[in-house]
Amino acid sequence: MYLWGLITSLGVIAGYGAVLLANARHFYTDDTESQYVPLWVMLGRRLRDGDLPVMVPEHWMAGNYSIEEAGLLNPPQLLIDLIAPSVDNLVLYATVVKLIFAIILGLGVYRICLAYGSKVQWAALAGVSIPFTGWLLFFDEASWMTAFTGTAWMVHAWASGVRYARGRGGPIPVFVYLYLAISVQYIFPAVEAGLMIGAVAVGELIYQKAWKPPLRLLAVAGLAALAGVATYLPSMLSAKVTWRGTAQINNDQFLTVPWSESLNASLPSTLPAFTSWWGYVQPLPVVYIAWFLIPALAFIDWGKARAAWRELSGIALFAIAALMWTAGPGTIGPLRWPARVLPMVALGLLLLVCVLLGRFATFKDWRSRGVAAAVLIGLLWVRSFSADPHNWAVHVGAALVLAALGAGVVWLAVHKGTSAAVALAIVAVFPIAYFQVDRAQPTPMSWNLPSDRAAAMAAFPDFAGTTLQLGDRALIQPGERTLDGVYGSLVFGNYAKDLELTYVSGYTPNGHYWFGDMLCMRWDTSVCPDAYRRAFAVEPSTGKTIVDLMNVDRVVLQRALYPDARAQEAPAGWKWVDYPGHEKYIAVLERENGLISTRNGRVSAVEGGTAVSVSESDTTSEVRVSSENGGRVVFARLGWPGYRASIDGKDVPFTVVAKSFVAVDIPAGTRNGDLELTWRPPGWKIGGAAIVLGLLGLGLFQWLYVRGRKPEDEQDAPAAESIPADDTELADAVR
Repeated sequence: MYLWGLITSLGVIAGYGAVLLANARHFYTDDTESQYVPLWVMLGRRLRDGDLPVMVPEHWMAGNYSIEEAGLLNPPQLLIDLIAPSVDNLVLYATVVKLIFAIILGLGVYRICLAYGSKVQWAALAGVSIPFTGWLLFFDEASWMTAFTGTAWMVHAWASGVRYARGRGGPIPVFVYLYLAISVQYIFPAVEAGLMIGAVAVGELIYQKAWKPPLRLLAVAGLAALAGVATYLPSMLSAKVTWRGTAQINNDQFLTVPWSESLNASLPSTLPAFTSWWGYVQPLPVVYIAWFLIPALAFIDWGKARAAWRELSGIALFAIAALMWTAGPGTIGPLRWPARVLPMVALGLLLLVCVLLGRFATFKDWRSRGVAAAVLIGLLWVRSFSADPHNWAVHVGAALVLAALGAGVVWLAVHKGTSAAVALAIVAVFPIAYFQVDRAQPTPMSWNLPSDRAAAMAAFPDFAGTTLQLGDRALIQPGERTLDGVYGSLVFGNYAKDLELTYVSGYTPNGHYWFGDMLCMRWDTSVCPDAYRRAFAVEPSTGKTIVDLMNVDRVVLQRALYPDARAQEAPAGWKWVDYPGHEKYIAVLERENGLISTRNGRVSAVEGGTAVSVSESDTTSEVRVSSENGGRVVFARLGWPGYRASIDGKDVPFTVVAKSFVAVDIPAGTRNGDLELTWRPPGWKIGGAAIVLGLLGLGLFQWLYVRGRKPEDEQDAPAAESIPADDTELADAVR
């Protein structure tokens, strides 16, 4: 068992090597380069300073990290953050981190197969194959990191859940893995984990014909979900001011995948047809699962397999549910783009086929079965040709390669045994991964952000204080996406965090609706041409400009968006500043009297009184205020839910100026009052209590588990109950 687990890990490493030969930056693209890795760097720097950065006011629209995909309550993610600032080569760091999670994922799938009684060889094949399935390889691993890590933890929760339901393991692993999947702070893995637990529980009820084991599993899963409430409560309670504030269900067909595309699952050349950013025929093989998946159906003894349908019903239920989800609706509240569930389809089908192979593979009558496999390969070709007829010759070549590989596996199985056959099946994964990634170059997803932090920081202007950039990423020409080009002067996404600079915005899927509307600022920091006028517009109730209310020190204008900016007179109180070597891409405005963000804390406007900053932190502003006839203090803080204000220890109401800036009224007659404005993630007390209750409940179930175990249980083989009676090879491996 441990030998083939090691083979699984080494196979994943070899597969990563093949991918990197095709594209060294494959695992550092799109959201990984523009969102996640810079976020790791920023969070790690603050964690090293002893701060849990739930809020950074100067990051404005993207600064509420209690609702971003930061994983602030996920211990492995915090470790990744802590290491990140020490690594200059961000491509290397992202690749190593993802390789570790790919191994975790592969071993989790290996464990699930063993839990359902598969032979270790076929379990290893499933474990090696899963990181190189289409959507996982080209989206979750290449770009959407939290989806990938959540899946890696979820599969271990599945394996531990089956073991717990069948009396071969305790509740603690189930709880821990589920909590880790939930607390990555990305909703899809959390919902998918719930779907998985439901399918496993129903499957175990069908298999065991007893309600107590699945009920115990559901109870422990519920406790993990209870502990995970703390991760999502701030998002739920802040939704009304974000872009995600409206709950809706619709089907717009964008990234919804027809069920028939699953017939492409084994042809490496497949380019499926559904609507996405790139039109109808996709440039990436995102529905591909494994080269052997469909042809292998011909080599399963279906007569014996039918007798085990109850035991494997949980896998089938999960696969069916995931397949239905991918077809729509397109949006279910915060869950949009059903194609994101394709990894779950791949997981369910890969598990089902590999477990069936691991228990009921047969090579008797191999000639007739080979004909059946050839027919299945022909159907694969027909479906792939239907979706992408222009590449018919490539599909023919892929089908011929599949036939040759299948013939090789069958020959080895007949003449050399299962281990040799599976070894060839595993080795075939690597060149296929190389072919698919190499064929997709240049990748349509890359931002090509600089990956050498030291070089990037040396090339970029040393902008002190808080900077507001007004630019549009769509205006960058492909040849300018280099450190010598645009990225030496402009930031998009979270790139400013790589540079250790403070910019007003960054990459955010949960932007503050009203602030974004005020500056027409989008998720990647891009703005509309009118943003310059809006930034210097006067807010009527305070008589101050928006940039004054924000305590902005500098405004950087993209020359491509504002080509005539320098020909205009600078706004009052501002001046044009030259940064030699950067004039091609930016025009820079700075305040005539130096930095404003360091003068009086985060106080940005005072009416009818005085306000002097006493102390500041990211979550608290302490100000000494006085007013004879009543006044108001406006703060350079975005009005996220969670603020509380008090003067001399007594709570006072606060308002929001322009639907964005926190403001506190000062009662008449106040003299040297201590105004304290504090922010906490909304629902943090409830979340903390939920974690405690979840842990207490887990303690109870662990006590019940230990108390109910019999002495002879300690002497049983780890997976003895899942091994078919006649499977001496697996029994020997387990022993």
